[in-house]
Amino acid sequence: MSAGPRAADDRFARVVLLLPYAWLVLFLLLPFLVVVGVSLSTKELGTPPFVPPVGFADGMPRFAPDFGNYAYLLDDPLYLFAYLGSLKVALIATVACLLVGYPMAYGIVRAPAAWRPLLLTLVILPFWTSFLIRVYAWIGILAPNGLANNLLLWLGLIDQPLVLLSTEPAVILGIVYSYLPFMILPLYATLERLDPALTEAASDLGCRPHSAFLRVTLPLSAPGMVAGSMLVFVPAVGEFVIPDLLGGTDTLMIGKVVWDEFFSNTDWPVASAVAVALLVVLILPLLLAQRLQGDGR
Repeated sequence: MSAGPRAADDRFARVVLLLPYAWLVLFLLLPFLVVVGVSLSTKELGTPPFVPPVGFADGMPRFAPDFGNYAYLLDDPLYLFAYLGSLKVALIATVACLLVGYPMAYGIVRAPAAWRPLLLTLVILPFWTSFLIRVYAWIGILAPNGLANNLLLWLGLIDQPLVLLSTEPAVILGIVYSYLPFMILPLYATLERLDPALTEAASDLGCRPHSAFLRVTLPLSAPGMVAGSMLVFVPAVGEFVIPDLLGGTDTLMIGKVVWDEFFSNTDWPVASAVAVALLVVLILPLLLAQRLQGDGR
C-alpha cells in the first residue's frame, strides 16, 4: 500500500475516534461545567436567578465563587437524608432487578434459538410506549380501588384495601418494572457468549448441574451483572418521575429535592450543588464497577 492511501486511512481513523470524544465534550463535559459554575454562583432575584462566579465589575474581571452552597448541603440534614434515601431505594431496586432479571436472561439464552428473538422483543416491548404512561398505569394498579386491591378483595385475602400507593415499596416496584430491561439485556449478552463446552466439561468432571452453574456460569457472567447493575443503579439514584408519582411524603429522594430547589424555591445554585454532589457520590460505584469488569475480563 502506498503512503497516500495509508495516510488517508490514518486521518479517517483519527476522525472516527474524534467524533465520540467531541460528543462527550459537547454534551457531557460542557453541560457539567455549566452546572458546576451555577453551583458556585450566588442566588439573586432576577433572570437568571443567580450571579455567576465569573464576570466583570467596573471593567475588571471578577472571580468570586460561592462555596456556601456546598456548605449549606452539610448544614441541612434534609439533603443527607435525601441522598441516603436515594441510595437505599436504588440499591434495593438494583438487587431486585438482578434477582428477577438473571433467571429471565438465563432462560432466554437456554431457550431454542428460534424463540430468542421473540423473547427479547417481549423484554424491550415496554420501551415502545411512553415512560410516563407506564408509570401512570401503576397508579391505577396500586390505588385503593385499583386492580391489585380489587383482586385481593375478590380472592378473600384482605377485608379492606391496602395502602399500596404513595409508599416506598411502590417506588421500588416502579423502578424495578421500568429498569428491568437494562438488567436483562447486558446479562443476556454476557450469557449468550459463554461457551457451552465449559459447563459440559464441568459435568464430565463430576459437577452436578447446580454446582456447575455456581462454579462456572455465575462467575463468568459477573461482567454482565456489573454492567446491568450500573445501568439500573445510577439512573435510579436520581430518579424523579417514579418517586413523584408513586411515592409519598415519607419517600425522600434526591431527584425530588433537586426539582423543588429549581422550581419551587428558585434556588438554582443550591440545586446545582446538589446535582454536583450527587455525581461525586456516584463516582465511587462507577469506579468499582470498572474495576470489577476488569477483573472479570
